[in-house]
Amino acid sequence: MKYKFVIGQKYSRKDVKSFIGHPEPNSVGGIWGTGYASYEGCYFIFANLGTAGRTGHNYPNNLTPDNLYWFSKGTETIHTPSMQQMMNGVNEVYIFTRDDNTNVDFVFQGLGYVKDFEDTKPAHVVWGFTTDLTNVPEKFRGERRRRFIEGARKEVTLNKYERNPSARQACLDFYGYDCVICNINFEKVYGEIGMNFIHVHHEIEISTIGEEYAVNPIEDLKPVCPNCHAMLHKRKPAYNIEELKEIIRNDSL
Repeated sequence: MKYKFVIGQKYSRKDVKSFIGHPEPNSVGGIWGTGYASYEGCYFIFANLGTAGRTGHNYPNNLTPDNLYWFSKGTETIHTPSMQQMMNGVNEVYIFTRDDNTNVDFVFQGLGYVKDFEDTKPAHVVWGFTTDLTNVPEKFRGERRRRFIEGARKEVTLNKYERNPSARQACLDFYGYDCVICNINFEKVYGEIGMNFIHVHHEIEISTIGEEYAVNPIEDLKPVCPNCHAMLHKRKPAYNIEELKEIIRNDSL
């Protein structure tokens, strides 16, 4: 890591510019007031989480313990030269996040490496974190990433709707394998044969969309047991998670 920022420590944009030796550390206008900036071959992402940026743009960036689901500037795609430079695995990308746009400080998360992306406008990139680009897992070095895209319609005898296994896994990495409705864990009940068994429920039914949409694996997907999954779909449109929880609570009274 060229610039020795400390993971978990807070930095303002001015702090970052001063730390890297920028000739105008006290100016945060222009490119340095946007979602990312570059300096001497390195990139610096400033991601707002669940809040609009100072420019008024409000992208659904999402931070998990292992990933940042990040949206680029609105006019950009993965083919934009600056995005190509950020995603090439050679240039260092320093990732800073904040969840309050009234606070000038961002938390440093680490160097970013591309784990997934969507070829959309704005571009959607899933960043993993490391402290050294030479430590990036082999499968994420230079190969074209799978897209976090759900609902890509395929014409076969009937219309099928594609479910992306990487989105499913991201959901399970975040929530684990307990049913979010009844809390059953199949490994605890059935032992080894129940290990890592669970259904994943789409809170937005893919078949009702009829087009591609970018799935948020944390907000849109939830792990549920087969019984609860079947009960969710006893109605069209399906019950939501909280409705089914309420039914269970009322029935147990």
